[in-house]
Amino acid sequence: MGSSVRELAGATPATRDRYVDLLRVASLGAVVLGHWLMAAVTPDGVGNLLAVVPALQPLTWLLQVMPVFFFVGGFSHALSYRSLLRKRPEGSEDSVYSAFLRARLQRLLRPTMVFVLVWGAAALLVQLLGGGGGLTGVTLRMVTQPLWFIGIYLAMVAFTPPLLRLHERYGWGAFAGLAGAAVAVDVLRFAAGVPYVEFLNFAFVWLAVHQLGFLRADGRIRLRRAALLAGGGLVTAAALVALGPYPLSMVGMPGEKVSNMAPPTLALLAHGLWLVGAVELLRAPAARLLERPRVWRTVVTANGVAMTAFLWHLTAMFGVYGALLALGVDLPEPASAAWWAQVPLRLALAAALTAALVAAFRTFERPAASAPVQGHGPLAALGATLCLLGVLGLSMVGFGGLLDGRTALLIAIPVSAPAAVAMTLGGWLLVERAGRRTP
Repeated sequence: MGSSVRELAGATPATRDRYVDLLRVASLGAVVLGHWLMAAVTPDGVGNLLAVVPALQPLTWLLQVMPVFFFVGGFSHALSYRSLLRKRPEGSEDSVYSAFLRARLQRLLRPTMVFVLVWGAAALLVQLLGGGGGLTGVTLRMVTQPLWFIGIYLAMVAFTPPLLRLHERYGWGAFAGLAGAAVAVDVLRFAAGVPYVEFLNFAFVWLAVHQLGFLRADGRIRLRRAALLAGGGLVTAAALVALGPYPLSMVGMPGEKVSNMAPPTLALLAHGLWLVGAVELLRAPAARLLERPRVWRTVVTANGVAMTAFLWHLTAMFGVYGALLALGVDLPEPASAAWWAQVPLRLALAAALTAALVAAFRTFERPAASAPVQGHGPLAALGATLCLLGVLGLSMVGFGGLLDGRTALLIAIPVSAPAAVAMTLGGWLLVERAGRRTP
């Protein structure tokens, strides 16, 4: 492994934007660390540290970095799709689209499907044996929650070609259109009381951040504009929280009437703008750091396993808590002095168990060999849609209550875990078939 990483790092072309790779790893790492820190687990259940200590909620303005990951996604998707267009000038846009979907989804869905199938089998076995209570039941319900991110990312991949065309025609105007739509949604939601309109911002807010990645790919976010994004976004987010109906926390909080995350709000979009601007202001010093061979090898290594680590990090966290309880170790009251003293041990154990899980499942994150294929765009789009709905449904319903027929509402439709898994698997197979189908 060490030699292959050194070879890969050494073969990095001079034109590669290494900072984007660092941002991808750092953003996922921040999410993992945030989840580990926020979990307030007791023998009676799982709470949120930010609810126990509200004074810590401003930390979410630093640790809620999913906008950075989606920004990086826009950058990568633009480069990838344009590369396919250049390599296949004789192919139809339909075939290029299906090839693009297959290539992007393969790296994402292979480790995801392994995670889903392993956990699904484990959950079924546990419940057949009469288990599923206590911390085990909580784990079965919560371990799939981070899959919402996979679902949103799938939508970004699927919408890349039309949104990229809008970007190439209108530039900043395309971003402004999506941001304006997000503003209109929140006005209709909070001022006019229009029901269900808020769910449109799952698309408008995240796709607006994704659109910034297109601008970054074309070199249109330079220092001056980065400073404007950072300053303007931060001031706007602060004003919206101080004067509007938006909560302070940039992650969802239990029991709150309004969440900035689910569905996303204008405040979260402003938060995303300031984060994107801030990371762009740090680009030059970070690029110099990444020229060091050891630093770059570390980033290359982490990028090769980042998605696997993200998928399994909650499994590791609940595994650590379960082991502590099984060994009779007292779990202190969250936010107490004893709880804080135990944090380094819990983090170290969770990191070690995550590393073990990565070692077991990392092979599924490696990209499969590709070959020139003819594609079928509508079939690929249908597959991506099924994957999106299946993954989002599973993030909501979890694996608890498999034998009881437990469901969750997905766009007003009850979805069970088996149905969500079937949609995800079926969608993936359709994308694979579309990428290989010949006319």
